[in-house]
Amino acid sequence: MATKWTLTIDCAHPAELAEFWALALGYAEKPPPAGFATWEAWFAHHGVPEEEWDDGAYLADPDGVGPSLSFLKVPESKVVKNRLHLDIQVGGGRDTPWETRWPRVVAAVERLTAAGASVIREHQSQGRPDHVEMADPEGHEFCLV
Repeated sequence: MATKWTLTIDCAHPAELAEFWALALGYAEKPPPAGFATWEAWFAHHGVPEEEWDDGAYLADPDGVGPSLSFLKVPESKVVKNRLHLDIQVGGGRDTPWETRWPRVVAAVERLTAAGASVIREHQSQGRPDHVEMADPEGHEFCLV
């Protein structure tokens, strides 16, 4: 059995960035741990100071298949390229015919730029567009394939 894991993203505005990634991945706010009606109740139970309650945001795959995501507030801004990035297979992945895949990628680029992402570059393969490298609203790189 594989070990469960969570991807944690350092950021300046956890709730806002979580909202973007929920849109990008089809994720939803992660429910509070069992036995707690709200995250605030969990924070209070564990002695987290109230001024820190906005220092994180949490997402989960609604189908329970993908990893959870945590967004944690940090004081420093991002200064270099990610050494790890997500390839979001909005087009169905490279196993999907290009004529089907590429319009899906273009639609996702439009949807995510409207939500605050930016296009870094469009990559070509065999003389036609293949995938789009983007950055989320705080500059974390990802690709749409």
